[in-house]
Amino acid sequence: MPQSFTPPFTSSGRSALVQAPPWHYAGWLVNVAFEFDAALGAALVPAELGTATGKGCVHFADWQACGDDGRELLDPVYAQYRETIVVLEIAARPGGGDARFYCPLIYVDQDISLLRGWLQGWPKKIGQTWLTRSMPLIHPAAAPLSTGSQLGASLSVKERRLVDASVTLSGEKAGRLGFLAAPTIGAIGWPDLTQPGSVAVPRYLRADIIDRVESGWFGGSATLRFHDHPVEELALLGPVNATTASAGWMGITVRGALPLEG
Repeated sequence: MPQSFTPPFTSSGRSALVQAPPWHYAGWLVNVAFEFDAALGAALVPAELGTATGKGCVHFADWQACGDDGRELLDPVYAQYRETIVVLEIAARPGGGDARFYCPLIYVDQDISLLRGWLQGWPKKIGQTWLTRSMPLIHPAAAPLSTGSQLGASLSVKERRLVDASVTLSGEKAGRLGFLAAPTIGAIGWPDLTQPGSVAVPRYLRADIIDRVESGWFGGSATLRFHDHPVEELALLGPVNATTASAGWMGITVRGALPLEG
């Protein structure tokens, strides 16, 4: 019998694109919080989840990931990838509950991460993310985590620029932003090709995250711009205003996914 968690299905399971969780992640993140016209959020936030508050965050991440045996770390082409995550805050539900985030768009450059994301409800597509790395050196090229250091980040999809951001560090500590600060909802759903023309009916869930560690977040100011694109819909949010930013390292473990409460 096949032992694969995902295709391709073979008797050994060795060539499966994704192995079963838990999945461990550690990475360097540059985070830019922004404001936009809340009314425009309806284009990207499902009505059944609530309404956009007009606040969001873009996370630019340089990740390293592995399973329990850590074998990917010895063959890093399987472990390393970069991605851009866009999350939008949705208002607290009537009758109580805290504000949460919804992830309408996310872009990654690694097929393994793409499939892991789909299984968790993160709507990943292929894109190219670049971000300045901070290194533990006092040197002009190291972008140290100190007052005045400048970091840049960008996302391109199908060879077209979609996002540009820049951050100037203040030297002060910062709080958590975006999905680092509150539960984030994703959507999972697949069309049924036995019924051609039917569309997927999404089911909403959130990642089951444990063993979170952080270096502490270093704050700063930022600029942020979303560009028009012939296919991608991020620019539907209209002009955005970057409100604050942070950078730092974190690690998490994903052991599965959880349904939404209530």
